[in-house]
Amino acid sequence: LMILFALGLAQWQGSVLNGAVHGLKIAAVAVVAQAVWQMGRQFCRYAAGWILMFAACAVTLLFHGIAPQIMVMLAAAAAGAVWMDKDSAAANHDALPNVPGRKAGLAWLALFAALFAVLPWLAAGSPAGLAALADALYRTGALVFGGGHVVLPVLQVQTVPLWLDNHTFLAGYGAAQAVPGPLFTLAAFLGAAANPQQAWLWGAVATTAVFLPSFLMVFGLLPFWSDIARRPRARAMLAGINAAVVGILLAALYRPVFTDAVYQWSDAVFAITVFAILMSGKVPAWLLAFAAAALGAAFALL
Repeated sequence: LMILFALGLAQWQGSVLNGAVHGLKIAAVAVVAQAVWQMGRQFCRYAAGWILMFAACAVTLLFHGIAPQIMVMLAAAAAGAVWMDKDSAAANHDALPNVPGRKAGLAWLALFAALFAVLPWLAAGSPAGLAALADALYRTGALVFGGGHVVLPVLQVQTVPLWLDNHTFLAGYGAAQAVPGPLFTLAAFLGAAANPQQAWLWGAVATTAVFLPSFLMVFGLLPFWSDIARRPRARAMLAGINAAVVGILLAALYRPVFTDAVYQWSDAVFAITVFAILMSGKVPAWLLAFAAAALGAAFALL
């Protein structure tokens, strides 16, 4: 569905399609705003969390690129280890069944690291080729932390403007709200939009690349997870990273989501209305995405 949507954007033009895409971008504003609200309530329950959130937001807005976001999360982990003991209360976890041995876990982690090192080398010969896209999405899948919506700023940095523009990127993000499955299915759209002539190949490679790191890390960390989860310092570091992730997502809510979707007061009213309906919990996000696209197309006709 996401690949077909990318092909439709590439082949069809007109005010109705542009209106539907604009409606999807408005829906994206509401969905990201809801994610910021919910994650903020969950991960920023104390003063230290709020401080880390706003600091991460400010740094992300001031400095563009993936490197500043990684530095923000590393700094938040260090700060969390010192400040966020309250956010890392011990939790009881049931024992995980059928956990692989430590040697098997190390082998999976070695494969994860090997791909992390080899893909940039394969991509060096063609900065805008398929290997480069696979490398960008593999790094995204490896570095994203904290939930599906956090993928937005990282993917945006990795793919815009080399393969597509913000307008197309946010249209795909809005469409991702209307299909079942995790938000990483956006990768299928990004691959197809990057090369519509080979949409199915590029979409399949992009989807595989963005999901693969999670599988490798889960298999690799399972043998060690119980030991990690029992350490108060490790839980405090995770609490710091979670708070910073909310700040990164808050920065993405402003730019590019809001700045590329809201151009006039009527757009703002549209976005606030969709957000209010979404927060009521009575209408699912996928249905609101369809409704926003339909209203956008209707407004364009009028």
